[in-house]
Amino acid sequence: MIQFKVAAFYEFIKVSDLSSLSQSLKSLCTQNKIRGSIIIASEGINGTIAGLPDFTDEFIGYLDNMGFHNLNIKFSQTPNMPFYRSKVKIKKEIVTFSNNPVNNEVDRAQHISPKDWNDFVSQKDVIIVDVRNDYETKIGSFKSSVSPDTRSFVEFKDYIDTELSSNKDQKIAMYCTGGIRCEKASYYMKEIGFNNLFQLDGGILKYLEEVDEEDSLWDGECYVFDNRVSLNKGLQPGIYDLCHGCNEPVAPKDKKSKKYEEDVSCPQCYDNMTEDKKNRSRERSKQIKLSAQRGTSNVYLPKTAEDYIKEFNL
Repeated sequence: MIQFKVAAFYEFIKVSDLSSLSQSLKSLCTQNKIRGSIIIASEGINGTIAGLPDFTDEFIGYLDNMGFHNLNIKFSQTPNMPFYRSKVKIKKEIVTFSNNPVNNEVDRAQHISPKDWNDFVSQKDVIIVDVRNDYETKIGSFKSSVSPDTRSFVEFKDYIDTELSSNKDQKIAMYCTGGIRCEKASYYMKEIGFNNLFQLDGGILKYLEEVDEEDSLWDGECYVFDNRVSLNKGLQPGIYDLCHGCNEPVAPKDKKSKKYEEDVSCPQCYDNMTEDKKNRSRERSKQIKLSAQRGTSNVYLPKTAEDYIKEFNL
């Protein structure tokens, strides 16, 4: 069975003509029926895309030809297209943190390979810090790691200043989904005097890809920012769905609650949602289901690779 090939990537590198790059990436996405989200800024590029395997490979090859030679790429496969559309955005930062682009030529955290991660974090003088947000950490994390309890990456800067600043000389090993948030934070941390910073190379996704399950220190699933919601240790879609009311992961046990309504609400957001918003969500869900029954096109209907090939005559 043909599956979509997903590529998550980022690179901190000086980019000059953002407008020209944006137009060329949009054109290639349209031409190759690539969907996903790409952010470009003067400090680099960050994105996750999906397409038929040859087209995804061609897209990555194009980026290499454009000068992006160290993209920290993580590949995975999925039977359904995980994005509704393609987006290419120009921003000040490729991941929002300090409202300032970084100088990629200055010092940053030392990368620890997935194969060496277990031994490194097992040292008694190492603090393991999860750089992700609370809704991500609650469905999976590394054993013995510290969660900052943040709702956004911007809040992690405050966590550094208030909670970690007294540990500037201790070994700190950071991890996140693909590595970009760790690397961005490490530029700032090095700037304010942290001396022993390390990060998991390629993030959780690379760790799950390269470390055998019997040796893994990972517990749970990894949240991802697309329609798959979470990936398990085999990098296949996990058990979680997404609540369209609050955009948080929904576990099977949450669906047993009276406050759960498919495509509308979950126990996390039910009490804080207006009836008007619930009704609008119900109407949206109704239209999607009617499209499925009638066999008419709807951007929100799941599409297999076979559907894709047929729809676009590929």
